[in-house]
Amino acid sequence: MLTTDFYPGAPNWLDLGSPDTEASADFYGSVFGWTFASAGPDSGGYGFFQQSGKTVAALGPLTEAGARSAWTIYFHVPDADAATQQARENGGTVRVEPYDVFDAGRTAAFTDPGGAQFAIWQPGKTIGLDVVTEPGSLGWTELYVPDPSAVRDFYTTLFGWTIKEVPFGGGMTYVLASTAEGKEPDIAGIMPLQQGDTPHWLPYIEVSDTDATLVRVDASGGAVLMPAMDVEGVGRFAVCADPNGARFAVITSSET
Repeated sequence: MLTTDFYPGAPNWLDLGSPDTEASADFYGSVFGWTFASAGPDSGGYGFFQQSGKTVAALGPLTEAGARSAWTIYFHVPDADAATQQARENGGTVRVEPYDVFDAGRTAAFTDPGGAQFAIWQPGKTIGLDVVTEPGSLGWTELYVPDPSAVRDFYTTLFGWTIKEVPFGGGMTYVLASTAEGKEPDIAGIMPLQQGDTPHWLPYIEVSDTDATLVRVDASGGAVLMPAMDVEGVGRFAVCADPNGARFAVITSSET
């Protein structure tokens, strides 16, 4: 379960890189009711998706050469430079070297050994998102790579995660990642990649009604990539893409 305690290794930020930030703000506003607030004149077009005045995600233009529109999940680290060295030494690729984001924090961007992209955030004045797990905010994270076992050592070394396997219906096994601290430390799932797909991290946005949300996704120009399905003890969820192809999932958790 995600919390805003943001223990080391937990997701603490989420942003979208878009070729058209204005259109993306309109789309997610229509789907989730989010509003967009600029981070200021020196932010290069970066800003915050907010709900009831609280930041639930962020949005900015594409900055890396050849980048495609995608959501990026950031994980808390106490030292971005040390984490960058660890990522490089353990088979990861450093796509963006550590740099300071004004006085908000320090960040860097990596690709794991399985080919999935993600980022890290060392908090300064900005510790992380204002809210998670509530409707309209980040509810879960999932990693899709060709061989989940091949990335375990990378993430346990980088973030101190504990990895365990749990039954997941139909004889399947779900690989669950947990932080080293916290009363409710489970923060991510690791799944085998479907043939022909691209390795990626997938953010789940908690919603009060998955089916109603999918209607808004379709009406706003997005696509439903995986229809809604129910999993006992988990909830009802679906996978979508926005008009620029950035993938995200929506979920109405059983506990919500």
